[in-house]
Order: sequence, then structure tokens, then C-alpha cells
Amino acid sequence: MPRSVKQLLAETLEDLKEESFQKFVFQLLDRSEEPRVRRCRVEGKSRLDVVDVLVSTFTEVKAVDVTKEILRSIGCNQQAEELSELNWSPGPGPDPDPEEHFVDRHRTELIQRVTTVAPILDKLLKAKVIQNEAYDEIMGLRPSQNQMRRVYGSVQGAGRSAKDLFLQILKDQQPFLIDDLMKK
Repeated sequence: MPRSVKQLLAETLEDLKEESFQKFVFQLLDRSEEPRVRRCRVEGKSRLDVVDVLVSTFTEVKAVDVTKEILRSIGCNQQAEELSELNWSPGPGPDPDPEEHFVDRHRTELIQRVTTVAPILDKLLKAKVIQNEAYDEIMGLRPSQNQMRRVYGSVQGAGRSAKDLFLQILKDQQPFLIDDLMKK
């Protein structure tokens, strides 16, 4: 029987050691993308409280994606994979937006799989989607997943035409990856 998203997220966080849970909370607070989580909502809170914050902040479907992304970023790849494989059922709510942009739909996989960010940044800078300050900041981040998260924040803020350009740059720079994602 499918379990609720909250149940699955609670089980996942309850399986983390205390140190890993603290890293999870730190990464959740450190996200640069909107919506952001405020420190007072998660600091010193239980795992169940953090699950409530995840679902209320991101919606059920996106809460799972954000959780998997953070788990991978803190090295809890096994838990992220287990969460991906679990049978869950989102609660009642709107259907996914059929007009959702490709880069939004595949955000998590792009963050995980794009490892060469500099050429993408060069083209975004040339097209004035990002400014020199953002370019320098992103280039200083490590690992590449953090760079891609920050790129997403910049592209998100610039609108749909920036997303279209970002997708075209990804097609040019990562053709095999984009082809693979388009088949999904």
C-alpha cells in the first residue's frame, strides 16, 4: 500500500545518524534557491518537525526532490536512492504543470550530473543572464553540485527566456545528458 510522503520523509530522516541529520538541516538552511527555509523553523527541531517544514515549504512532490538532493550533497547516497525507489503517493493536489520548463522538471538530475560548469557560466555571462559578481561567486563554490544550484537560482530569477537560453547552452555543452533526459 502506498505510504504518504510525510511518512516516507519521516522514515528517511529517522534513519539518519544525529550527525547526518545536523548536516541535512545545515544544507537545508544553506540552499540558495527559493523558497528558502528560515533557521527558526528547523534549528533544534525534531525530525518530524523538519518533515512538516519540508512539505509546507516545498509541497509534497518537491519536498521529496529537495530531500534527495540534500541527502546526496551530504553523502547519504544510499538513503537518497532508497527514497527514490520507495512507493509513495502524493496527497490531493494539483497535477504537475504540463508547461513546466524542461530545466525545472529535470533540476535535480541536472544538478547531480552536470560536472563542468565553467563553460555554461561563460555563456550565461556573455548573454548577461548573470553578472560578473555572480560568476565569480559561483566559480568559487565547490563541488559542482553547489555551483549548479547557484546557477539555477540565477536562471530562475531571470525568467523563462533565461531558462530557454540555459537549456540551449546545456544542449550545446552536455548533448548526451540532455538527450538522455529528454527520453524520460
